[in-house]
Amino acid sequence: MFTNVIFDLDGTLLNTLEDLADAMNWVCEQHGWPVHTLEEYKYFVGNGASKLVERAAPAGTAFTRELLGEFTGRYSARKAEKTTAYPGLPEAVSQLRTAGVKLAVLTNKPHSAARPVVEQYYPGLFHLVQGALPEAPLKPDPTVLFKLMDQLGATRDNTLFVGDSNVDIRTAKNGGLTGCGVLWGFRTRQELEAEGADYIVDSAQALVELILR
Repeated sequence: MFTNVIFDLDGTLLNTLEDLADAMNWVCEQHGWPVHTLEEYKYFVGNGASKLVERAAPAGTAFTRELLGEFTGRYSARKAEKTTAYPGLPEAVSQLRTAGVKLAVLTNKPHSAARPVVEQYYPGLFHLVQGALPEAPLKPDPTVLFKLMDQLGATRDNTLFVGDSNVDIRTAKNGGLTGCGVLWGFRTRQELEAEGADYIVDSAQALVELILR
């Protein structure tokens, strides 16, 4: 049994892809740039808002704080229009909490956006939610992960890291944790296997069984 579980957010707990894509495509339209498909955005997201803007802007475009502000402002205003929790995940997280598992979120989404959206869809279920901060390195760097584990009182042996992308599995590895990939998110089984996921699950119930076994 894992007594501590740290979740990624986008593509793991919440399907945020359409709201992220809509916000960035709006920025593209304001500048007369080509817009992108949802499939493309699956590979634009995962490394933070700045990297999303860089990837979606035309090649050679200079990245600026103004561009980032356009995206974050639009997304903050409309971040819950199409976002949904993945089927069975709120119930699974509630089951884990009832079983005494300590639960946290570690995401590259800006901290100011992460906390309210987690609370909206998973009210009162997570002990800690940590999003990206300006002065801190993003996943897969384990710096913030270690701070989060200290706050939880977690050790490497009793902690599972759960996510949908190679960034998350790499974060687990960099932190010396067991990593579990989920198949309902933005990336593929092939990516998770290639990154060396210790486990891969295809349903919320399978994840609960892995954690509580």
